[in-house]
Amino acid sequence: QVQLVESGGGLVQAGDSLRLSCAASGRTISSYAMGWFRQAPGKEREFVACLNRNGGSTSYADSVKGRFTISRDNAKNTVYLQMNSLQPEDTAVYTCAATDGPAGVMSTSATYRYWGQGTQVTVSS
Repeated sequence: QVQLVESGGGLVQAGDSLRLSCAASGRTISSYAMGWFRQAPGKEREFVACLNRNGGSTSYADSVKGRFTISRDNAKNTVYLQMNSLQPEDTAVYTCAATDGPAGVMSTSATYRYWGQGTQVTVSS
């Protein structure tokens, strides 16, 4: 099984950038599909971005297209989420997820088998 630990969150102002990291251990993530989700207080968890298995495609929620980029560094066994032009509505706990199971809808939480604990991103106006 794979263990996931997120880092890189913090408090920023609108228009700033952050890069979140998801460091994996126990397994090599090259064989996993990876996703980022976020959850704001009082709201449901929502899909942000995903990266399919090696050689696979990426996809993004409409709310972050053009601003966020998901990437994978297999040598470091780490997945990143580069977040640019942050806005207050991006404030949430961001969580990394992974799956080595059957193919599914990558924007759906149930597709993923393994989850990190999350990192807080707060964007002030």
